[in-house]
Amino acid sequence: MADLIWVYAEVVDEKISRASLEMVSKASEVGTAEAILLGPAPDDAVETLAALIQKHQPVVILFASSYSGRDLAARLSAKLDCGAITDVGDFALKDGTVEATIPALGGSYQNTSTLVGQGTKILLIRPKAFEIKPSLKMATVEDVAAPADTALRKVHLTERVTVKREGPQLEDSKVIVAGGRGLKAPEHFRLLQELAELLGGAVGATRAVVDAAWVPYALQIGQTGKTVKPDLYIACGISGAIQHLAGMKASKTILAINTDPEAPIFQIADLGVVGDVFKVVPQLIEELKRRKEA
Repeated sequence: MADLIWVYAEVVDEKISRASLEMVSKASEVGTAEAILLGPAPDDAVETLAALIQKHQPVVILFASSYSGRDLAARLSAKLDCGAITDVGDFALKDGTVEATIPALGGSYQNTSTLVGQGTKILLIRPKAFEIKPSLKMATVEDVAAPADTALRKVHLTERVTVKREGPQLEDSKVIVAGGRGLKAPEHFRLLQELAELLGGAVGATRAVVDAAWVPYALQIGQTGKTVKPDLYIACGISGAIQHLAGMKASKTILAINTDPEAPIFQIADLGVVGDVFKVVPQLIEELKRRKEA
């Protein structure tokens, strides 16, 4: 039997998260993939996972680098008295253990790491690390009973706050129009919103813009934000700090607009426009409107 690889599947908006599907696709390439679905991080998830791992002994269990994924992986690591590797961009099974590849310095370098010792290994996977690939195989479902001991239920959900979403989401958008400090003021993001709507895309931002409270944290792209991989990424007024590049440099086509010809963003851009974002973007908008009306 091939090596057993487990994926902790997260539920977001009542459906399996994209990150979970990415991990399942990779796991099926490396070994025998099985997904563990316990709902949106229940309070008894660690006890349930620990019991299942002791029974079935998977080689590795994968968690998404999300809030619930990091929380569960840390607690499970403590429960099983084993280590965990975070920020994993790829992995392989070699000589009975797992070898993880970890991007460093914004993806400029790749480090490899492994966990020694016996037992199941824990990996936290970066978003967009793998492609979702359809499978013709039929999955079987096995019900798992959670521990019934009420003493284990120490966390209780008292309130759920849902942030209203409008338009395409960053993680799934094929076109992203992102802005940085070069936009000079929060109200200028309306310009990017108009361009994004014409292209059927979403708006993103750098950490500096988010820290300045110009836009919500949900729009942040970069090492401490979201990792995206759209077909087209338009960087408006973004200098190209390495922390931001870590979250978007895998985009298929990158268009950069900046007044500074020496801006680092031009080093990875497929097309660079040295110009004022307040002149270039309106021209793009007018041209797109003209073509739509033609």
